[in-house]
Amino acid sequence: MTTRPPIRVVLADDERMVRSALRAILSVEPDLEVVGEAATGAEAVSVVRELRPDVVLMDVRMPEIDGIRATEQILATLDEPPRIVVVTTFENDSYVYDALRAGAAGFLLKRADADALVQAVRLVSHTDTLLFPSAVRTLAAEHARAYPAPPAWVARLTCRESEVLRLMARGLTNAEIARRMEVGPATVKSHVAAVLAKTGTRDRTQAVIAAYEAGFMNAR
Repeated sequence: MTTRPPIRVVLADDERMVRSALRAILSVEPDLEVVGEAATGAEAVSVVRELRPDVVLMDVRMPEIDGIRATEQILATLDEPPRIVVVTTFENDSYVYDALRAGAAGFLLKRADADALVQAVRLVSHTDTLLFPSAVRTLAAEHARAYPAPPAWVARLTCRESEVLRLMARGLTNAEIARRMEVGPATVKSHVAAVLAKTGTRDRTQAVIAAYEAGFMNAR
């Protein structure tokens, strides 16, 4: 039986106590390994480039450069970037929304309990589902910057791709979408890839953000 290697995590937060608390929670899990820490956004970029972790827990408000710029730099400069989860105090913070638009895979509240933290790291690392979909939907609806007219990609989506995008926004995995649509997982994977390509987005979170901004989720 092959044992999956531990998920390698970097913690980026300017408060030492926060980093210590996160490390204490994650380090007791046999499948998680904290490999580095950063106290500023610039340091986070440097540490991630050096250590190449699987997941980064990123505070949005840090010295030098904030978590949004750090996220952008990491995703723009690494061929296989880590999954970045924003850790924040306030879930409706516009900084969080900007971080999701920049490519963060999701966000987590600092007051979340240990189980939620561990689940979030595992989820973004090993599955294709949206992290806390209801929270992402709420944030997108509150902060979406509406287009004066629907972008061209909306008209380019096929009926099947439109259905897949709506189910992605509900937080369904590829396997769950396949069962709902009564098609094979490979077909769903192909539809998801087409949705990401047409919307010009990196992952499911960005695609859902784009859908709300375009008014797609309100369309009949």
